[in-house]
Amino acid sequence: MIQVQSIDGLLLREMLLAGAALLEKNREAVDALNVFPVPDGDTGTNMSLTMASATRELTQKEYTRADKAAEAMAKGALRGARGNSGVITSQLYRGFARALEGLETITPVDFARALKSGADTAYKAVMKPKEGTILTVARVIAEDAMKQAQATPDDYDALFNVILTTGESILKRTTEMLPVLKQAGVVDAGGQGLLLLYTGYAAVLRGETIDALPVGLESGAEVEFVDDHDAMEEITFAYCTEFLIQYLKAGVNDNDIDVFRRRLNRIGDCVLVVGDLELVKVHVHTNDPGKALQYGLELGELVNLKIENMVEQRRENLRKKAEQAKNDPPKPYGMVSVSLGEGFSNILRDLQVDAVVEGGQTMNPSIEDLQKAIDSVNAETVFVFPNNGNIILAAQQAAQLSEKEVMVIPTKNVAMGIAAAVAFQPELPAQENAQRMEEAAQRVRTGTITYAVRDSEFENMHISEGDIIGLHNGAVTVKSDNTRDVALTLMKDIVTEDDGLITVYYGADTKEEDAQALAAEIEEMYPDCDVEVHSGGQPLYYYLISVE
Repeated sequence: MIQVQSIDGLLLREMLLAGAALLEKNREAVDALNVFPVPDGDTGTNMSLTMASATRELTQKEYTRADKAAEAMAKGALRGARGNSGVITSQLYRGFARALEGLETITPVDFARALKSGADTAYKAVMKPKEGTILTVARVIAEDAMKQAQATPDDYDALFNVILTTGESILKRTTEMLPVLKQAGVVDAGGQGLLLLYTGYAAVLRGETIDALPVGLESGAEVEFVDDHDAMEEITFAYCTEFLIQYLKAGVNDNDIDVFRRRLNRIGDCVLVVGDLELVKVHVHTNDPGKALQYGLELGELVNLKIENMVEQRRENLRKKAEQAKNDPPKPYGMVSVSLGEGFSNILRDLQVDAVVEGGQTMNPSIEDLQKAIDSVNAETVFVFPNNGNIILAAQQAAQLSEKEVMVIPTKNVAMGIAAAVAFQPELPAQENAQRMEEAAQRVRTGTITYAVRDSEFENMHISEGDIIGLHNGAVTVKSDNTRDVALTLMKDIVTEDDGLITVYYGADTKEEDAQALAAEIEEMYPDCDVEVHSGGQPLYYYLISVE
């Protein structure tokens, strides 16, 4: 039973850490809820990496105020958001934090109001919200939470009982709300991830441990702490200080390490103290690194010491940027593209794409990754090709954060991105170029060939694990036991009489001679079309075939 009546910044941090840990523990299970049996279901991974960024931001400093803790986690979630599910999660935290501005502690009424603000913000961030998704789960939970908080304004136990029971109920109903979920027999993956976060919150308030909860699929993954000095908006404490403490003195216990952590928070920020009584990793930004080392020496021996002057680093970086800007004025246009596979990346660079962001089906780039790529291009207007439907929303958010004029061309695969880059005309106005590129991308039709990762039923087609499957417009339309048969059948779905070019991009697991042989057969089937073969180098997908 939950006894607390208010939540401060420290307790909110513990709740967030528990929610993120429970989501990571079940990451693979959430990934497996992907509607199609393809090997790139990544909702759980994207949400978990987004939450890892949120927790990293939140643990860099000890926030005692609830509003400041919420602000930090929202900032971290937005910076590290990946994929549609990650971006929506970041917007949930953004709205949550906005509702808590000015609050040192959070009452049940405040918490419910923040959930409602988060759901409202997430809906606004999506151009065409679809019911039966994480948005629905967040909204329905927030609505019931508001009703419960108004009825029992001081009762967190009653509030979280409603949050979890409502969450379980609406999550089950998502199967009926979306035909694709019903056909696959799964609930919405994003909604499941969100419910795991809230379950972690409740565990902390109830005094439970994550390991004791009845849900869980161990993944064993850890997210490494990354200290990005360039991303810091201002430098209050000049010296980035890192060291390890080993051979801890006799009598040192966990409480001593907690005291050590609090002492570091009094002399700096971005504090990280992790480990056990065998080895402790320490990181702090401070103006008195000697005092940090002194505190560490009271616990044990120090090794791997590193002290960097961040002010000098920033000064040197600004000097280099100013010199570059002076010698190299910005050009009118630049292009940024997402790519997964060395072959595709080389093609995009040959088409004068300025910055290629590695990522795609198996690892969506974060908003921060995309923003850095945009900002790295010395151009007044930057066109961005997400090349994946699950990256478009993140690209739009990155565009809003950039000070440049950024136009996102909503390409859903690399073939569409290549067509868009080819259509670029440097002498045309930006808006006309954007229209040309989008029209060129939309003319491209694609088929992809991969393998099934589980048994499933789709539109009266029984798919067995290991089957070779072909997808047209993202939906499975053909299966077989070999890639050749799937490819030739898939061609009949996507080639029309008006088409003149077929391009076969073969993946990392496909031999060039096999791709050339397939292309020869396609050329025989469609003698009026030119057939080209290129190495895409993409993982998991044997072929991506584009037709235009």
